[in-house]
Amino acid sequence: MNKRYLAFAGNPNSGKTTLFNTITGSHQHVGNYPGITVDRKEGSTILDNNKIDIVDLPGCYSLTAYTQEELVSRQVLVEERPDLVVNVVDATKLERHLYLTIQFLELGVPVMLALNMMDDVRSKGIQINIEQLQQDLGCPAVGTVARTGAGKEELLRTAVDFAAKRNGVWQPLTISYGPDVDPVLECLSGMLEEAQLLQEKYPPRWVALKYIEGDDSIIEQGRTLAPELSRQMEARIQTLREHCLKTLNTFPEALIADYRYGFITALLKKSVVVTQPQSARLDLTDNIDSVLTHRVAGPALMLALLYTMFHVTFTLGEYPMELTHRFFALLADGVTAILPDGMLQSLIVSGVIDGVGGVLGFVPLIMIMFIIIAFLEDSGYMARMAYMLDKIFRSFGLHGSSVMPFIISGGIAGGCAVPGVMAARTLRSPKEKLATILTAPFMPCGAKIPVFLLLIGAFFTEHRAAMMFSITLGAWVMALLVARILRSTIIRGESTPFVMELPPYRLPTLQGVLIHMWERTWEYIKKAGTVVLAISVLIWAGMTFPGLDAEQEEQFVAARFQLEQSLNSTTTPAQQEQILAALKELEHSHSLATLKHSAAGRLGQMLEPLTSLAGFNWRTNIALIGGVAAKEVIVSTLGTAYSLGETDVDDSSSLMTRIQKDPDWNRATAISAIIFVLLYAPCFVTIVVMARESSWGWAMFALVFNTTLAFILACAAYQGALLVL
Repeated sequence: MNKRYLAFAGNPNSGKTTLFNTITGSHQHVGNYPGITVDRKEGSTILDNNKIDIVDLPGCYSLTAYTQEELVSRQVLVEERPDLVVNVVDATKLERHLYLTIQFLELGVPVMLALNMMDDVRSKGIQINIEQLQQDLGCPAVGTVARTGAGKEELLRTAVDFAAKRNGVWQPLTISYGPDVDPVLECLSGMLEEAQLLQEKYPPRWVALKYIEGDDSIIEQGRTLAPELSRQMEARIQTLREHCLKTLNTFPEALIADYRYGFITALLKKSVVVTQPQSARLDLTDNIDSVLTHRVAGPALMLALLYTMFHVTFTLGEYPMELTHRFFALLADGVTAILPDGMLQSLIVSGVIDGVGGVLGFVPLIMIMFIIIAFLEDSGYMARMAYMLDKIFRSFGLHGSSVMPFIISGGIAGGCAVPGVMAARTLRSPKEKLATILTAPFMPCGAKIPVFLLLIGAFFTEHRAAMMFSITLGAWVMALLVARILRSTIIRGESTPFVMELPPYRLPTLQGVLIHMWERTWEYIKKAGTVVLAISVLIWAGMTFPGLDAEQEEQFVAARFQLEQSLNSTTTPAQQEQILAALKELEHSHSLATLKHSAAGRLGQMLEPLTSLAGFNWRTNIALIGGVAAKEVIVSTLGTAYSLGETDVDDSSSLMTRIQKDPDWNRATAISAIIFVLLYAPCFVTIVVMARESSWGWAMFALVFNTTLAFILACAAYQGALLVL
C-alpha cells in the first residue's frame, strides 16, 4: 500500500477543519506540536491502494511568522516536508484567500486548491473557470462543499496523483514586486545563495523576501548562523525602507502585499465571472445579521439564547446524569458487598469510585453542552458574539476574541477552563491574551456546576433557573471588572483592533458537530481518569490518616460492644429500635471523630476561625481545599466530611438534607459559598495550563489573587446577607 502525507491549510473560516473532519471521520487524534502550545490534529483515510495521512494545520492568513499558528504552519512544511499542501479556500472570497496560496507557491511547496463552498458560489451567481485558474497558478484545483462531503473523493484522487507527479520537488513561484523592491530582492537572494544560508530549508529568494517583510523568526536564524551577512542584509533593507518612505510614503512590506494582490486580481479577471450582481439579490447572511447583530436586538437575543441553552442543557441532561450517578452508586454497592470492611474497601469505594464517579456522572451534561457549543461554532454564530461584544470587551481591556475562551471556560455554564485558557492562543496581543487567561477561570465550568446545584437545591429550590443564570452573568461581570483592574495596573497596554472575517451562516453537519463534541468530552474524561483519580485517592488518605489513637479507638470499640450486648439481651421491638439508633449515632460519632483527627480534619479546624467570617465551618474548609486540586471533588468531599456512613456520599439528596439540617448552613452561607467557589483558585490542571500558556509566575499570581478576591467578596456577601435574610 502506498503512503501519502498531506497538509490541509487555509484561512480561518475557510471550512478547512470541516473538510478534514469529513474526510478523516473518527480516524483522527489531537496533540500538540513539540514545544508549542498549538493543537495538532492528524487523521487518515484509505483511497484505493493508498493510505493518506493528513495533518490539519492551524488556520492562518500568511506564512510570515507573526503568530504561533503561522510559525507552526511553516515549520510543518519545512521540517516534515508533506507530499502536498491542500490549500482550502473559501471560493466566494478568492481574492483574500488566494493571498495565502501565493505564499505557498512562492515557498515552492507542492500545492493544490480545494475551492470550498461551491454551493455558495453558485447561489451568489459566480462562475469560476477552474481550468483557467489551474493553468495560471500551475497547480490543480477541485471544487468542494466541505459540510456535505461533495467533491472529497475527486479531491483525494487529484491530490494523490499530483503528489506522485511532483514527487516532493519544490518549485518556487517568482513574482515581480516592482522597480523599487526587485533589485534589492535579487541582490539579497544572490548573497544568500552564495553563503548557502538556510538553503537546506528554504529557497534563497523566499528567505530574502522574509527579511524584507521583517519576519523575526527568519531574521533571528540568520543572525545566529551568519551574523555578518545578516547585518549587511539588514542594512540594505533599511536603505530600501527609507527610500520607499521618501518616494512612495509606504513600507516595503506594504508594497509586497500590494503586488501580491495585483497578481491575484489579474488571475481572477480571467477565471472568475459574476453573472448575477450582488446588489440584485438579498443575501441570507446579511438579512440574518441585520437582526442578530443589531445594536439593541443583537445583545438581547444573545442573552435569551444563552439562557435557553442553559435551560435546555440542564433539562435534557438531568435524567441521563441521574442514571450515570445511579450506575456508580450500584458499582460502589457491588464492591462493598464483595470486599470485606477495611482500608482496601474504603480506598476503592470512597477514594476511586466516589471520586472519579462523581466527575464522570456529569459527562452527559458536558456532552449536551459541547454539542450546543459546536453547533453554534459551526453555524457561524460564535463569530457574531465576538463581534457584538468587542466594544464592551475593549472598554474593559480585553478583545473581541476573548469571548470564545470565556464561553469555552463555562461562560454559558458547563465548559472547562483548561481548553478555555488554551483558546486564548488566538489573541495576538500578549497583554490581552494574559488578561484573558487570568480571568477565564472565573467562568462556571462543569466542575463547579454540581456544587451550585447542591446549594441551590438545598436553599433556593424555587429559583433554580434564575439562580444559575445569575451565577453565569455574575461570572462575566466579575471577569470583565477584574480584567479592567489588571489592564489598568500590572498589565497595561493599548487595546488592539478587532479584525475578524465573519463566516456565512450555514447548517452544521451532524458528523462535524459530533466530532467537535467528542474531542472536548474526551479531554474531560481523560482528566477524570488521571488527575481527578489521583486527587481523590490523596483526599481519601488525608481524611483517613492518622485517625484516632489507640485509647480513643478502644473507647468506641467498648461502647459498640456494650450496645451490641444490650441488643442481644433485649426482647422488645421498641428497645431494639432505640439501641439500633444508638449504634447508628455511635458510628456517626466515630466517623466524625476519626475525620477530625485526620490530617485534613485538623487543617480544616485550624482554618475555621478565619473562614467563619465567610460562614464556612471546618468540614466545608476540607472540601474547598480539595477543590484547589479539582473542583469536581468538592461535592464528594463534602459528603465524606459530613460522615454519611453507609449512605452514598454522592447522593445529592442525602447530602442536601444533611446540609439543610446543619445549623452552620443557611441561605447566607450558601450565597457566600457560591461566590467563593465561582471565583477562587483555578484547579490544579488549569494552573498548569496557565503556566504553560504564560508563566509559572502568572499562574501562581492567579492562585493567590483569585483566592484572596473570592474570600473578601464571600465575607462581604455573608455578612451582608445575614443582615438582609
